Amino acid sequence: MSQSVESFAELLDATRESALHLEMRDFYGVEGEAADFAAWKEYGVFDADPESEYWQPWAKLVRKAVARGVAMRRARVFSDPPSDYIRFEHATTVVNVAAGEQVRWLPRREASDLQLPGNDFWLFDDRLVQFNVFAGDGRWVHTDFSRDASVVKFCASAFESVWSRAKDHADFIP
Repeated sequence: MSQSVESFAELLDATRESALHLEMRDFYGVEGEAADFAAWKEYGVFDADPESEYWQPWAKLVRKAVARGVAMRRARVFSDPPSDYIRFEHATTVVNVAAGEQVRWLPRREASDLQLPGNDFWLFDDRLVQFNVFAGDGRWVHTDFSRDASVVKFCASAFESVWSRAKDHADFIP
């Protein structure tokens, strides 16, 4: 995503209890990971070291938040069979988990009766929703924010409905 780490870091630094992330796309065309995705597809290898130059900024943000008591949870809704990109995400999620995130996976067919928003989002402390808007080819387009209580409540409910059905990362093999 093209959002700067600093602006996301500011949001996370202001978070005291929870940072929830719902992802619902089968592919993200994030420029910064294109080479890693290509290498993984061709050779089956990737950088799984949370201390590496690539992962360290994210791992540091997560560890700092978790150390303050922030529960960082990420839920992913995906099509089955999983796309190559979802299998790549699954492989690299070891870094997220090592940094302190909790991650769960839900096949899209098990989400058919859930009310879900049209875009991926982060929800910070049940007070602020950050919607991440992507183009059809997976490129990040822009970020929208909402503090509207009804939007916050809807996103919290959507996240929890996915979370309650999803499998923990450790129990899920694509």
